[in-house]
Amino acid sequence: MAARDIRSASQSQVSIFHQVSSILSSDLSLDEMLGEVIGLAVRATACDACLVYLIDHDSNEIVLRASQVPHAGALGTLRLKIGEGVTGWVAEQRSVVALPENAASDVRFKRLQGLVEDTYEAFLSVPIVSSGELIGVVNVHHRTRHDHTREETSTMIFIGEQLGVAISKSLLEEENARLLEETQEMKRELETRKLMERAKGILQQKHGITEEDAYLRLRNQSRRLRRPIRELAEAIILTEELNRQGKALDSTA
Repeated sequence: MAARDIRSASQSQVSIFHQVSSILSSDLSLDEMLGEVIGLAVRATACDACLVYLIDHDSNEIVLRASQVPHAGALGTLRLKIGEGVTGWVAEQRSVVALPENAASDVRFKRLQGLVEDTYEAFLSVPIVSSGELIGVVNVHHRTRHDHTREETSTMIFIGEQLGVAISKSLLEEENARLLEETQEMKRELETRKLMERAKGILQQKHGITEEDAYLRLRNQSRRLRRPIRELAEAIILTEELNRQGKALDSTA
């Protein structure tokens, strides 16, 4: 490699390292961070495509979460078992795989429907790790033969190791947000049930009907008015409370 090319490659690596440092100190969301990983991979390898998979510990699978080439239908749904395909092998072994040409001929290769990247010649797959724990895998693809240089591979390993920590943190924050939303939803459902029970009791007492009939009256009115059943229950309770207050005022007049 010419001296000028060596200097250029070195300067590019330094620039990438600085960008990684900047990302680590940022407050990017998980999707934004994965986008940055793809951008860094493209800069480091001049690849034609990049895919990022993240581990799903519940199912012990790796799931496609981000891609350079749009895969809207596959994101979050395309899954590989640990050890399945080259990507699954990298996840299982925490090791790098570099295939300069005819990647599909590798005995570990598994073609996935809908992924045009599987038709490309060259393939580099690197684990994303955090303190030795697998976070995911990042794959870069070239349409034609491509000899992955030592600098490219080492830079991708650096990206996988350094950003693995940040991605792990973002995943934890995402999971905490999901659990918080689930808790809040459970609280809302409990509050709605309590309101429903109170509203049904009012209707039963006022009209002399059964609990089932009271529920059906609420449900049918909700459909007819196109209003949430909770709003109707709240309105019934409020009306009852206002009537009671009015009666109490009349009795003291």
